[in-house]
Amino acid sequence: MAYKLPELGYRFDALEPHIDSKTMEIHYKYHFAAYLNNFNAAIEDTELEVQTPSEIFSKVSKYRKTVRNNGGGFFNHAMFWKIISPHSYGSIDIDLFDAIIKYFGTLYHLKEEFSVAASDQFGSGWAWLIKRNNGELQVTSTSNQDNPLMDVCPVRGTPILCLDVWEHAYYLKYQNRRTDYIQAFWDLINWDEVANLYHKQPALKEII
Repeated sequence: MAYKLPELGYRFDALEPHIDSKTMEIHYKYHFAAYLNNFNAAIEDTELEVQTPSEIFSKVSKYRKTVRNNGGGFFNHAMFWKIISPHSYGSIDIDLFDAIIKYFGTLYHLKEEFSVAASDQFGSGWAWLIKRNNGELQVTSTSNQDNPLMDVCPVRGTPILCLDVWEHAYYLKYQNRRTDYIQAFWDLINWDEVANLYHKQPALKEII
């Protein structure tokens, strides 16, 4: 069964001034849609059609790079659109907050470590907050469209927070100022969705 383009859930201009309307339109309608179409083409008429992305990623090293690159591109963006929101979410689920305090000391230290991972990712890629199988929260990053569910990643776990640091995600507004884009990201996080993903692990089947 072919995957369909998920609805964004808000207008292209809804994230301004943090992310501009034109960037959102190009990012969603062209980059995201291209990953989706290419992923569908890569798995068409194969056994992968009936597997979830997380199942595919768990053994993605066995498949063609078109599956890895486009499957990751589709999955990562589908999660990213849910993680960011035009609405303000000031409170954090108590269990998630307690885990943040346990593994990072303070929310500030989580933000600091995550922001460093995003800014230090060389070239295109993603920053992640993941939940390991033992419950530990950890910050990591991946290149290109890889994600921590993939068996090719040295640090694996269930992603619960992510940030796209490909230049197409921010360059129209921020140019080379990636750190400004990262800072703006913290004003857009849908902590309810982050908590939802946190509580689903390790029984997570789908994010999209």
